[in-house]
Amino acid sequence: MKKLLGIVGPTAMGKTKIAIDLANKLPGEIISGDSMQVYREVSIGTAKATDAEQAAAKHYLVGTHSIFEPYSVKNFVDEASAAIEKVQTMPILAGGTGLYVNCLINDMQLGEENEIKSPVDDEWQDFLDKNGSQALWNKLYELDPKACEKIPVQNTRRALRALTVISRTGKKFSEQQSEIKPRYDYLLLGLKTDRELMYERINHRVDLMVEAGLVDEAKYVFEHRSEIFQLGQAIGYKELFPYFEGKSDLDTCLDKLKQASRHFAKRQLTYFQNKLPVVWLDPILDDQFFEKMLETIYNWQKD
Repeated sequence: MKKLLGIVGPTAMGKTKIAIDLANKLPGEIISGDSMQVYREVSIGTAKATDAEQAAAKHYLVGTHSIFEPYSVKNFVDEASAAIEKVQTMPILAGGTGLYVNCLINDMQLGEENEIKSPVDDEWQDFLDKNGSQALWNKLYELDPKACEKIPVQNTRRALRALTVISRTGKKFSEQQSEIKPRYDYLLLGLKTDRELMYERINHRVDLMVEAGLVDEAKYVFEHRSEIFQLGQAIGYKELFPYFEGKSDLDTCLDKLKQASRHFAKRQLTYFQNKLPVVWLDPILDDQFFEKMLETIYNWQKD
């Protein structure tokens, strides 16, 4: 079974830089595990690896698709798997999209919703629009109570996907998700630090993104929101839409963006801590971080 090293964790923890350092040290090549960095037209809000960073180490799945194309978990798994097979040194998966990472390293049954352009059935989207999130969740509970144990009422996107899988496959969503086996001999190293320090880093990163031109990039997304698929709902863009609509001032929108980014980081941490076996390290407060990381990797490589 091929070995795969993963660098995961919440946003603003320096995953890209650390992955590049490792790629040059081991050596290795980097596969992006981020659901938004595949898009060509945007770079700032997605924290895409810069040209200089991509020159410092070979990257895969960065800027490979248009925002006007549908892109699913299955697309990612297929393309990332192909990239990993190409790498003759150490493949290094770097990213914070927990579901994408999970589906790649574990041979999960993704369901037929990933085989088509539309991520959910129109009938379920219409049902949500007319009846609300609670009624949608209740409908899922009627069809698959076990799936509801892991899908809260507020997570309408996952409820829609689960109902679509049930409609198209005739199988319960929870039963499909239980068919899991490892695809690689993997080691996941997670990056986290003191929560308040992490939040400070996130706020600062948003400020740097604004200086780099985030508002103009978000305006481009706003102007094309009816034509694009996933990106219109991505954190970093939708929070600025009220500013472009004249409903809110820029500072208020940026404050909401920072808040949404902090909440997103918390969700990322929760996912990785609950769903995957991760070795956690602190790249900010631990002076021996890099040495500990290398020791963990070398011990894993010996197995």
